[in-house]
Amino acid sequence: MLILLRFPNVAYSDSDVPSENHCVNENHWMPSDPEGLLESADPTSIESSQPQEPSTDMHKLHIDEDRSLRAGGSETDSGKASEDSALADNGHDDSGEFVVTVLARGKIEEQGLDIKEVSSPLSESGTPLGPPSHRNEDVTADSWRQHRKHVFVLSEAGKPIYSRYGSEEALSSTMGVMMALVSFVQSGNNIIRSVYSDEHTVVFMQQGPLVLVSVSSSRQSEQQLCNELLYVYNQIISMLTQASINRIFEHKKNYDLRRLLVGSEKILDGLLNLVDSDPSFLLSAVHCLPLASSLRDSLSQILQKAITPNLVFSILIAKNQLLTIVQEKMVIDEARLEPADLHLLLNLIGASSAFQAGEIWTPICLPSFNPDCYFYAYISYLDPPECTVCLVLLSTDKEAFYSVAECKRKIEEAMQTQNALNSIAKAHSYSVSQVGVSDLRHFMYKPFDVPDNHRQLTQFTSPEMEAPYGSGEERMRLLDLYRDMHSRIHSTSRPLKLIYHVAERETLLAWVTSKFELYTCLSPLVTKTCAINAITKLLRWIKKEEDRLFIRYPPKYSTTPNPSKSSKADAH
Repeated sequence: MLILLRFPNVAYSDSDVPSENHCVNENHWMPSDPEGLLESADPTSIESSQPQEPSTDMHKLHIDEDRSLRAGGSETDSGKASEDSALADNGHDDSGEFVVTVLARGKIEEQGLDIKEVSSPLSESGTPLGPPSHRNEDVTADSWRQHRKHVFVLSEAGKPIYSRYGSEEALSSTMGVMMALVSFVQSGNNIIRSVYSDEHTVVFMQQGPLVLVSVSSSRQSEQQLCNELLYVYNQIISMLTQASINRIFEHKKNYDLRRLLVGSEKILDGLLNLVDSDPSFLLSAVHCLPLASSLRDSLSQILQKAITPNLVFSILIAKNQLLTIVQEKMVIDEARLEPADLHLLLNLIGASSAFQAGEIWTPICLPSFNPDCYFYAYISYLDPPECTVCLVLLSTDKEAFYSVAECKRKIEEAMQTQNALNSIAKAHSYSVSQVGVSDLRHFMYKPFDVPDNHRQLTQFTSPEMEAPYGSGEERMRLLDLYRDMHSRIHSTSRPLKLIYHVAERETLLAWVTSKFELYTCLSPLVTKTCAINAITKLLRWIKKEEDRLFIRYPPKYSTTPNPSKSSKADAH
């Protein structure tokens, strides 16, 4: 069974080709916008449808220019699209919306495929994973003002793009005031970065034509809030690319970007929920699932043997933690997959249950790797219906679906032969009691001396949060303490190497050396001497368990680029 999914934010033309650097470079190729708005432009750098009968050649699938099936699907949207489509008369190829192909778990038939469903994993009708949306919240109510952290995204023209709480329409005047403040400060050749009050910190960030604002009552530093806004910006970039956004607003400054982001609100909501609750974002590192080194090596070897031309990353994820990652040797020589990109990819996968329906083939930008290009991601869960083990294969070839799907089949067969899925199912995060240090309640450890660390993902390890941090409120309180320690350790004005802090209910110790970054939470009555002894025991335990806790020697593979693709890229 073949299911076509409508991905509302991008489109492509059949002339797409990958560049020499293993990316579809926007200088060589630009996905055509449904409204024909994507013109070449220099980015502004500022600190601080009814579907057609599907072809058997999957990469030629497309959707007609039926405006009623576009994002929103209303007659009003149709009128706006018609108005904006006049901008496409200057030579743009309007090839329609990008079609995400999803193959059901049954056998693929090459002929006579019937379309069973047309939907999007990002559409509002999909099943979101995680907390419910606050899109319809009353922005005049006290409860709205009392939220711990608000995030707003708007364009330079003051057009609302995203609000974490409440609808963008209801907040249009508020965002207009924000943009007026930004413009007023800019008129004096200055840049507004932050505003402080007794109870709130307001942080502004401008990235090209987009302005992002965070209003927070938390204890986070300005830099931490800026980093969170950068994650939000990069999540938008991962769906549209930076070059696309710059070209859109260069051509039409008051363009409503929400029309290309319909359904993506749940992705941004989920990202901000993760940022609040997952220390991976604070540490800029990836959390690996503890696993016997022999099993991790075996999984890596399985991925190494299942390759195809233009495959650049093979990633295996379980329970939202990294199992292993294999990279193309040439890519490792040029760049690496940053933790931030993997965080965005994991958030995208976890945003909707639609990704659990079968095999998905979709474009995705990795902003830290290259903000102006797309990779093509093959995403499939290997253990339905539990859907805890996910395989992600990233290629530079948009036509490589079948060859990449064949890689997945080989991986699946090898894992079944070795009974790997059962072994993965038995793997769990560990308890702090396993460390054997009586006064230790929790810790976060990020090593700097992992072999080949400069060519692999930065990693960290941390036990489960247990009593007295079992409730959501207590977990958030502990994370706030960690954030405070982190901001003091990494202060731009007076960075510290060691902090010993006695709080009301616990004692914390933060320590940064050339080899590691460590944050520990201990019982409240522990003395300095006992705390140092506890840290010493902890470091010994980590050293003993490091092969189980981290990917020590990241595997690599070598693929042969598709000759036809290489020749096209060389021609540019």
